[in-house]
Amino acid sequence: MPQSLSCVLVHLVFSTKDRAPFLKDVGLRTECHAYLGGVSKKLECPPHIVGGTEDHVHLLCRLGRTVTQAEWVKELKRVTSVWIKQRDPALLDFAWQNGYGVYSVSASNADKVRAYISGQEDHHRKRTFQDEYRAFLRKHGMEWDERYVWD
Repeated sequence: MPQSLSCVLVHLVFSTKDRAPFLKDVGLRTECHAYLGGVSKKLECPPHIVGGTEDHVHLLCRLGRTVTQAEWVKELKRVTSVWIKQRDPALLDFAWQNGYGVYSVSASNADKVRAYISGQEDHHRKRTFQDEYRAFLRKHGMEWDERYVWD
């Protein structure tokens, strides 16, 4: 086959440092989601949707063929952290948590994940980020140590 093709959908989740509500302002949050999507696209990981709340983000993207997950996430966090601090000097303490979660998504389940991400505001009126993340870990059969998941 002369052409290399890839369709690996991933659901990325990460929080602000200590889940601080840095993205409480809806305008900033909307801009941040758009910026994350733009950065991801430049890294050849086109976003299907970006969403989240005041203390965390979700991205559903097609993982590019030439970038590793770790490189992609590191660059997303680095670039958006710089952007947020430059955009609003009151947010000089802004930081993303060190860790992240990336979960595979089948093409047949992409619409369900898209709907889940778009409904984050309503979803988190009933469930905390920590409870949500624990559910993700259980759903995907992951083992974790509470001492190292939260920062």
